[in-house]
Amino acid sequence: MRRGISIAAAVTVIALTATACGGSDDNSSSKPKAAKDISGTITYWDTSDAATEAPTYKALIKQFEAKYPKIKVNYQSIPFTDVEQKFKSAAKSGKGAPDVVRTDVGLIPEYASLGYIAPLDGTTALKDTSDFNTTPMNTTKYNGKTYGVPSVTDTLGLLYNKELLKKAGIDTPPTTWDDFIADSKTIKKKTGAYGTYLNPDSYFLLPLLYSNGADMADTSSKKITISDDAAVTALTTAKKIQDEASMKVDFANAYQNMQTAFKNGKVAMLVQGPWSVSDDLTGKVFKGNEDNLGYAAVPAGAGGKAQAPTGGHDLTVYQGSKNLDASYLFTQFMTSTESQVTIAKATGTLPTRKSAYTSEVTSNAKIAGFKPILEQTARPRVALPQVGSLFTPLAQNYVKILQGSESVKDGLDKTATEFQKLLPGYSIG
Repeated sequence: MRRGISIAAAVTVIALTATACGGSDDNSSSKPKAAKDISGTITYWDTSDAATEAPTYKALIKQFEAKYPKIKVNYQSIPFTDVEQKFKSAAKSGKGAPDVVRTDVGLIPEYASLGYIAPLDGTTALKDTSDFNTTPMNTTKYNGKTYGVPSVTDTLGLLYNKELLKKAGIDTPPTTWDDFIADSKTIKKKTGAYGTYLNPDSYFLLPLLYSNGADMADTSSKKITISDDAAVTALTTAKKIQDEASMKVDFANAYQNMQTAFKNGKVAMLVQGPWSVSDDLTGKVFKGNEDNLGYAAVPAGAGGKAQAPTGGHDLTVYQGSKNLDASYLFTQFMTSTESQVTIAKATGTLPTRKSAYTSEVTSNAKIAGFKPILEQTARPRVALPQVGSLFTPLAQNYVKILQGSESVKDGLDKTATEFQKLLPGYSIG
């Protein structure tokens, strides 16, 4: 499953008003029950991969039920691609919503603004919060409250073919976008392989925006910043990467072609996430030769920083749950150090707790490779309820810019105008 890819954004933005979902706006004032006294049934919607990851979550649920025999968990596997609309529909109607749902970090602001998920500050769901890594913990926040508990996390990094770089005489992966382009040219000249394959998905544009000091919008000033000078620099760099460093992009099937080219040794470097590694290791240049796969931070831009978006999933509690106490307790259990260690060892996903990075967990090369990248470069996406919807006009104009049918400035100006329709009260900065 492709975690971290931009959320499907062709959804009409719903008016940001609280709905009659049940529950209160603040759960911190009620005294929690003792765990031994909590009983009842809760429903959990799990979006993990049904074949490779769900068995681990089901086994943890059995452990939870054994520890708290008065509580039963109704486990339901929901495809990642379906859960957003399914949950919003159920939460809006007040019928059929789960008590706890595994939520993409990019959806937290929208769910919270609509009153669909409960604030968790002061509840038993949040335990030992100082143990969570800062970046995934920041994905749970909206308007000063905490609406989720970090479960698994990821970000984008630079994956590279060590043998190709060595053959090209390159000792270390590039640390700036200028070096990235220059090294790509060297790789092509000396090995015949392309330096990279530019993914035209707008989520993969974020490292270029962030590293050049740009973003989609600024919530503090209520300004749309996607067309400012820093964004123009970022998109100009992206166009240069495509024209001078990338294998020819098939815009109709970019992701799959990118993966195939990298696995077969036709491309030396990719901006990619940890979700791709299992697939990468099936390719002829990595299968049986896992040490050939290198991990590095995304390059830095004119802003002087290497930054990439935080992805992953948080556990959230439905505001209208009939059994909040059991939901909080379940959320705490599933995000505990012990549970995260179990999940990481079985699935290879990255934990969100510092204490979960045990020697056993970091013996996984993927986890060990992405851990410093997360700590050094990951940052949350802009905390806007409409952030998912912003990716659609950005993606449409980004492709036109890459294809040459729009200039960088015209494409970003059009994007900013579309953003303004989705962000009432925001001006174009």
